[in-house]
Amino acid sequence: MVKQQRQRGVVFGVFGAVALAMLTSLATADEPIYSDVKEAEKHPDFLLQGEYAGADWAMQVVALGEGKFRGYLLRGGLPGAGWDGEERVELMGERNGSTVTLRGEGDTRGKIVKDRLSIQGLTRGTIKLERVERASETVGQEPAEGAVVLFDGSSAEHWEGRMDEAGRLMNGATSKQRFGDHFIHLEYLVPFRPQARGQNRGNSGLYMQGRYELQMLDSFGDIGAHNLNGGIYSVAAPKVNMSLPPLTWQTYDIEFRAARFNEAGEKVEHARVTVRHNGVLTHEDVEVPHATTASPMGEGAEPGPVNLQDHGSPVRYRNIWVIER
Repeated sequence: MVKQQRQRGVVFGVFGAVALAMLTSLATADEPIYSDVKEAEKHPDFLLQGEYAGADWAMQVVALGEGKFRGYLLRGGLPGAGWDGEERVELMGERNGSTVTLRGEGDTRGKIVKDRLSIQGLTRGTIKLERVERASETVGQEPAEGAVVLFDGSSAEHWEGRMDEAGRLMNGATSKQRFGDHFIHLEYLVPFRPQARGQNRGNSGLYMQGRYELQMLDSFGDIGAHNLNGGIYSVAAPKVNMSLPPLTWQTYDIEFRAARFNEAGEKVEHARVTVRHNGVLTHEDVEVPHATTASPMGEGAEPGPVNLQDHGSPVRYRNIWVIER
């Protein structure tokens, strides 16, 4: 499950233990890509996007760039914290100074002022929400006894890859060690790139055994899909989209069972995967019938590496360890 706090200044888990990199280079003159919280906080839209929660409702507010926002009002609470996956009301908004005005169908309207969001016109009264910041209960988790520590921020010696100046592993890394059945804990951070859309909004992936991709993407606010954050690419959407806002450290805790092959080299059992995304069960013993398109390795009986896809986005990783089964 995810932990929730209401103070913006609180930093979660070991988030503050590693200093973050400076502002990532700009894709174009007018499209910033932020991989550092302190730099992103200079952007007025970053301070307003995020999650808001109250007694019976919650809202995820997504920054779209140039002062534009899309909000998803959820009955019951946030994903993984009360929302039933059904009632979801969309509102569009625009920032004026430090205030965002939102409008939905009919008379539904809202306003964000100083970490507080109010919605009118949907119910008889006013829905009042406060900004919250959530963190996975497994963020910063210490390696289990006997675990193979692949990355602890001290060096990239266990990888064909490199670290950034802040001591985070960079996208485009492949572990030197290979694994069969295993459990893996990994923490990742997607950038804040408000003007991008879809697959360009902070994209990477974890290839288990270099074969089967669990997607990493800024899919905050979206409905879960196989090709969005938390999806097993081309195979299965998550039970719930547990994506947290960009520049929040997120966690994957994965139990992976490799495909089985007979002595003739024929596959007799598909690979299977169970995933907890930010502490919430999102895939349970899912059969993965084929390797992902463009995976570094095709299917086979031999062990494979942990591969962190380079999709041209500054996705960063930390605290990666494996328990061999």
